[in-house]
Amino acid sequence: MRHQEILARLAQPAASRIVLLVIDGLGDIRTADQPETALERARLPNLDALAARSALGRIVPVATGVTPGSGPGHLALFGYDPTEPEVDIGRGVLEAMGAGLQLSPQDVAARGNFATADAAGNLTDRRAGRIPTEECRRLVGRLHAALAREPVPGLEVQLEPGEGHRFVAILRGEGLSPAVSATDPQRLGVPPLPPEAEAPEAKATVERLRRAITVMERAIAAEPQANRVLLRGFSRLPHLPQLGDLHGLRCGAFAGYPLYRGVAAACGMRVVPCGKKFAETVDAALAHWDDFDFFFLHVKQTDAAGEDGNLAEKVRALEEVDAGLPPLLARRPEVVAVTGDHSTPAPLKAHSWHPVPLLLHGPYCFVDGSTEFSETAAARGHLGTFPSHQLMGLLLANAGRLAKFGA
Repeated sequence: MRHQEILARLAQPAASRIVLLVIDGLGDIRTADQPETALERARLPNLDALAARSALGRIVPVATGVTPGSGPGHLALFGYDPTEPEVDIGRGVLEAMGAGLQLSPQDVAARGNFATADAAGNLTDRRAGRIPTEECRRLVGRLHAALAREPVPGLEVQLEPGEGHRFVAILRGEGLSPAVSATDPQRLGVPPLPPEAEAPEAKATVERLRRAITVMERAIAAEPQANRVLLRGFSRLPHLPQLGDLHGLRCGAFAGYPLYRGVAAACGMRVVPCGKKFAETVDAALAHWDDFDFFFLHVKQTDAAGEDGNLAEKVRALEEVDAGLPPLLARRPEVVAVTGDHSTPAPLKAHSWHPVPLLLHGPYCFVDGSTEFSETAAARGHLGTFPSHQLMGLLLANAGRLAKFGA
């Protein structure tokens, strides 16, 4: 029996509240050039004080040595084993759901990035300098106009602007397949990859998509920054068991960016509008305190700073989170967990396979007595190192929401 099925079988009602604070890309590493991690360098009086009254440990999002994407990283935190086939949800659908778009079971969705290429066609920036969202909207309008002038037979492409350089592409037409490879090579100095069919039934989809990409890139070829499009995460609507049904929880999601709202929606959480600053996220959660038993709060800025290799900005983002904690903790939720969906070390400028620090606070947690919340303290913590998808069991147990297993 899978871990999630055991938890669902043991679920019992309780009046307790659970807060899961996900600081995206939280973990970092020490190197010769970076002798301190962001957690070690930051001033975090509230998190450190909470750590002194909590149990610490580390979680592994997918498996040892495996670098997770944001989708699998979050699904694991919500109790879904990301290695199970039904949990392998493409990023495109998650972005689309997060943007509130309506998808039919036949639609194929993909996550899009605007990118920068040089005169030779090689990528120089996979994020187009993180163009402003308003610029993204203008460019998406140009792409739509180009596709209207040169439609691809058998393919309708709906594009929706996202945050910054990101957008969502929804493909509609007869006989489409999501078995399409990404066009993002995930590195610089090379051209975008052509989409390839990962199954025979996707060959027609790829032929149409290649024509659409040609039309779109021709329309933005003269742009100084955003002159290429990168697509990945081709996928269809998932069929996940819903979190509230599994565990008898009223689940609320408070996230400022589409992908994370999409993951929460795919799990059956009610997505509540909130701002992108942590203080705004907390305000929204407190305004709905009586509506939910399970609160998912998301912080993006730490991940973005790690991907930019900007340790100072990652420190600043952590300190902003710490400063915003007191009003949330003042409501005295029975269980508080602070962790990340994955590590994004500044020296790597990317997601990594490193275990993620975890803080778990509740009335029955083993108190480590640590003086700080950091990678080193977490490695020494009582909770040890375990798979992320088992965290939900600890949250429910400490909240008194699991019955005894067996006689």
